[in-house]
Amino acid sequence: MKKAALYCRVSTADQHIESQLYDLRQLAEQRGFQVVKEYEDKGVSGLKARRPGLDALMADARQRKFSVVLVAAFDRVARSTRHFLHVMDELDSMGIEFVSRREGVATGDAMGRLFITIISAIAELERSLVVERVKSGMRRARLEGRQIGRARLDVDREQVVADRRSGMSLTQVAKKHSISRASVCRLMKEANGNVVPGVANSAVGLAQQAGVGQ
Repeated sequence: MKKAALYCRVSTADQHIESQLYDLRQLAEQRGFQVVKEYEDKGVSGLKARRPGLDALMADARQRKFSVVLVAAFDRVARSTRHFLHVMDELDSMGIEFVSRREGVATGDAMGRLFITIISAIAELERSLVVERVKSGMRRARLEGRQIGRARLDVDREQVVADRRSGMSLTQVAKKHSISRASVCRLMKEANGNVVPGVANSAVGLAQQAGVGQ
């Protein structure tokens, strides 16, 4: 009986990994595999090459703790062709078979390997097209004069900075101008970044002499 490892991944922490595990356990049972370990990555993007669960899987693979790896789908392993094929190449060099449930493909034969290469390339192409469509939409929005990203704060920035420097707390300044504490901090950073160092130091010195609190 072949020893199998299951690998599951979800992109966000609020997604459930149990459904992948249930399906893979069933697949292993149908094929007569003995599941020796299950590896998980929760809340981790497939674009990241280094992941705790995947790293542990590959480390155990090098120690020949199993001879088959089962996943729910190609994209659970990686979203880039380069990384996906790197994992496949390493598993193949160790004589470890890779089985994907959704695509119904295994690397046990030449056709399975060819299919994996073609599908992973198509998946990356699709993702590139999506990214290009998003960028194209943003360019069109800019040409049409539409707001892209976070809207500019409708607030008297100089007064916010002046109030904070006068000794008012973050909370007091935020309440006075109906903005968040984070916005106050951001405006202060922007203001401090635009002040000439010599002038800034003089201002601080004068404030300390006058007994103005921080």
